[in-house]
Amino acid sequence: MSVITIVGAGMMGSAIAFPASDNSHEVRLVGTHLDRDIIENVKVNGFHPTLKRRLPAGIKPYHIEELGTAVNGADLIIGGISSFGVDWFTKKVLPVVPDSIPVLLVTKGLHDEPDGRLVPFPHLMKEKLPPGRNLFINAIGGPCTSYELADRRNSSVVFCGEDPEILKGLKGLLETSYYHINTSTDVIGVESAVALKNAYALAVTLAVGLIEREEGIGCQQAYNPQAALFGQSIREMSNIIELVGGGHENIVYGAGDLYVTIFGGRTRKLGTLLGRGLSFDEAMAKLEGITLESVVITTRIARALYRLEKAGLVNMKDFPLLVHINDIINNRALVEIPWKEFQSQAL
Repeated sequence: MSVITIVGAGMMGSAIAFPASDNSHEVRLVGTHLDRDIIENVKVNGFHPTLKRRLPAGIKPYHIEELGTAVNGADLIIGGISSFGVDWFTKKVLPVVPDSIPVLLVTKGLHDEPDGRLVPFPHLMKEKLPPGRNLFINAIGGPCTSYELADRRNSSVVFCGEDPEILKGLKGLLETSYYHINTSTDVIGVESAVALKNAYALAVTLAVGLIEREEGIGCQQAYNPQAALFGQSIREMSNIIELVGGGHENIVYGAGDLYVTIFGGRTRKLGTLLGRGLSFDEAMAKLEGITLESVVITTRIARALYRLEKAGLVNMKDFPLLVHINDIINNRALVEIPWKEFQSQAL
């Protein structure tokens, strides 16, 4: 039995507790400063109010002030934070994690540098560590929703990191009969693939709103336009993965993650509202102004590619769907899918 400490009691961080517990590990769940109500609820009755599941028996809940106690003696630290918590996790959590303990992030996203470079979060965190530190920061990618993982449905993911032996050890700790784990040392390829899906999930779900604009809310869904946008998304995602130096095989994880994301959640709601004809501001008001991963990653990817275009390294005409969703978000354009720009010609 090992000790696994999860920092971040959101839905995915908490869902990871299920395979960890099923493998008979001691699981410690630490809430961030935003998770106080969740941790209090778990302390009282073991029920997670946002995941809407009872956590496995034996999970030990901690408030963030108890972080030191929860990390002491741990064999693995899992970062259960969203991309908006990366800076906080880097500043507040990593300093108390010894270099001997690997870190595994559920976080998906990329940071764009002024020169157009796209940096995956494990690399970004390592860059911000003090000199002399040698912490191994790994990440999880692939299609896996938190509630289905908590329901123990078959899910296939990839753990990526720099050291194959550490990845092998992490796989051994967390793989179960339903949680299937691939491993990869291509961090930039995996992380780019699974981050891009948030941007392109927004693009695909525009088609849902467009058909509702024509035929009314609640009409039968039209799958041809969704499939066409899905295909264009895969084409552009593949090109971006290659552009940043990732292996082409990682599109498998991005495609799977894109598939699962377009079926629900806030990104689908936003894309649907935009497709119905609402402006970006109107749609965000409907969603009560929440910050979405899809909005952030679209902005970062587009900003990076425009910088690379300025340097003569890319042509934005190769990414018409990304350009359009970025125009919707940041230039307040209305939805008008550039279908003709997607067409490829026989050579």
